[in-house]
Amino acid sequence: MTYPGTIGAVVGLDIGGSKTRGIKWLDGAAVADASGGSANVQNVSRAQARTNLEGVFATLQGESVARVVVGSGGIDTAEDANALKELIQPLAPDAAVSVVHDTRLLLAAAGCSAGIAVIAGTGSAAWGTNGEDEARAGGWGYLLGDEGSGYWFGREAVRYSLERMNSGLRPDGLTQALVKSCGLAGPEGLIALFHGDAGREFWASKSPIVFECAASGHTASLDMILQAGADLASLAAKCAAQLDIEGPIVLGGGLGMKPTLQTAMRIALATRGLHTLQVLTQDPVFGALHLASH
Repeated sequence: MTYPGTIGAVVGLDIGGSKTRGIKWLDGAAVADASGGSANVQNVSRAQARTNLEGVFATLQGESVARVVVGSGGIDTAEDANALKELIQPLAPDAAVSVVHDTRLLLAAAGCSAGIAVIAGTGSAAWGTNGEDEARAGGWGYLLGDEGSGYWFGREAVRYSLERMNSGLRPDGLTQALVKSCGLAGPEGLIALFHGDAGREFWASKSPIVFECAASGHTASLDMILQAGADLASLAAKCAAQLDIEGPIVLGGGLGMKPTLQTAMRIALATRGLHTLQVLTQDPVFGALHLASH
């Protein structure tokens, strides 16, 4: 995708809970693409974030750009934005650097100037605008929320498996798959592993197990997906109510590409009178160029 109105070199970054993707455009045409580890300082140390950003900028040759637009999770205040900007500015010393919450990239990538963006990835959040006012729901981080996120699915699978164990029930398909994926002998090992050093990204990476089991007819796994869809719909509905709009509601993030989650969210939205859900068809990082050219 190109934006003829964009002049000069622009770098866009999409910083998620698990990875960072960057694209460099020259006069609206993509000329370089790079990926690296997460630079979200809620998930990694500032030192690790700096190292991951250096790797991405080295590939993009970002020192010669005029504008850098960054979308990241965890950008809740001006202080959050400035802290990330301080890490990026030395890597593009002559550029004007803008830092926004990653939900803004998603809506921009859909080409919408008004609407609601919902991210279902390692974490979850919703953000919207009616063109004048803005609204936000969720995005509190995994300790306080992130319902419907990859981490949430991993944690719920662990809780389900431990509840079965406490009830004296044999491991079923979901528990067996989870235990095997974690390299454990049995569900009793999940407690220590969960409270150990495995980390948020590790548990988010277990979310596909729930979807695979649901596809095989595992009722509890399907119930988790339905609950996630309801929780994500609730985030969107809160933004819609604050802004007095019905949409469009744009769903993105890795989990947002799961058809069963999309269906669950559509069902939950319909009960609230909202019928405008659309799934993002390109990577959110492309929203950075849209923001840079408007």
